[in-house]
Amino acid sequence: MPLPPYPILVVSYVDKTRAALSAVLSKTGAASVSCANFCEAENLALKGCYSGILVDLPSIIKSKGEEKIVAYTLTNFFPTLRVRTIGDVLVPMEMPGSAKQDKSLDDFLNITCAAYTPNRLREFKRHRVCLSTIITHKGHELRGFTLDISWGGMFIVDLQAERFSVGDSISVLIPEFGCHIPAEVRRIKPWGILRHPPGIGLCFNNLDEHAETIIASITRTRKESDRDRLSP
Repeated sequence: MPLPPYPILVVSYVDKTRAALSAVLSKTGAASVSCANFCEAENLALKGCYSGILVDLPSIIKSKGEEKIVAYTLTNFFPTLRVRTIGDVLVPMEMPGSAKQDKSLDDFLNITCAAYTPNRLREFKRHRVCLSTIITHKGHELRGFTLDISWGGMFIVDLQAERFSVGDSISVLIPEFGCHIPAEVRRIKPWGILRHPPGIGLCFNNLDEHAETIIASITRTRKESDRDRLSP
């Protein structure tokens, strides 16, 4: 059976429980990264790809405040298995409502996590805003417009998105504000795929003070308080 291509995040407030969860995963051959709390797991998920999250149910129940919000966000973003430990045995716990999950660790790892397409957790909320843009790419100026924008980047509609490559460095001009923003291409949506407008997803590089002022006026938010988190 196929194993997940990326590590599994293991979360528990209790050191002994966390060690037991990691040990069980190690026996299956699956890679894992141990986290003492949900905010620690969130920081990792913002920087790299993971195939799922194995979490001690009592830790979810005990989480409060910011931790509770982060726990809810992570368990709705990743394939999740909520368990209790009895010695070195994991017991999957059924959850009420819409929180469905696999009935065994094997199904979780070999079916659900193996089929999941890993992606980095988004750091900032997307705001649906239409702004005219001019991209400078390989010496050419290309007109487009935004589908959304956040403190971390933007999606620009482009009917010939295939001309770009992931990793390309570009400059984006927002004529309305006379603002140039350096960015990197992170994803490409070709024309005619997934019933989604074609274009490119960009990650901003080194926002200066002027650019930050413009984004604050567009999104009407403050950078430090516009995290992409779900409310329980």
